[in-house]
Amino acid sequence: METSSKNSVLNELIELNNDRVAGFEKALADIDDSNVDLKELFQEYAAQSRRFGQELTALVAETAGEPQTGNTVAGTLHRAWIDVKALFGGTDRASILSEAERGEDAIKKAYHVALTEGGLIGLAYETVNDQAKSIQKSHDTVKALRDMAKELK
Repeated sequence: METSSKNSVLNELIELNNDRVAGFEKALADIDDSNVDLKELFQEYAAQSRRFGQELTALVAETAGEPQTGNTVAGTLHRAWIDVKALFGGTDRASILSEAERGEDAIKKAYHVALTEGGLIGLAYETVNDQAKSIQKSHDTVKALRDMAKELK
């Protein structure tokens, strides 16, 4: 695979992980003390994405590529939507988890695309595949919590 193409795929995942960190940090700011379990979970997932971003950055740097350090436009828009939703009372547990799951859906899909269409090989493929498995577990946890919260409404 061409190095610049591989780096493009990896850089997109770096940006999405940055978005994920920012999204979970935004959610943490909006969560009240009655949802302390979500605070712990979201802190864990933000740390996970920081670690993933560092791993991906190292892969890009190995090829003398320029790692991305910013966020995507879509991620910024999603956080803006979370802000608007909060203004209209979307800070209950089910709403917070629904938004978190929406974000997890997006990053899960991006990892799937990177693995199936990104042409990654070797260490890059292994790293992204391992991260994708962790993202899937995180998604499933958030989805299960969201489903429970909806049942309790």
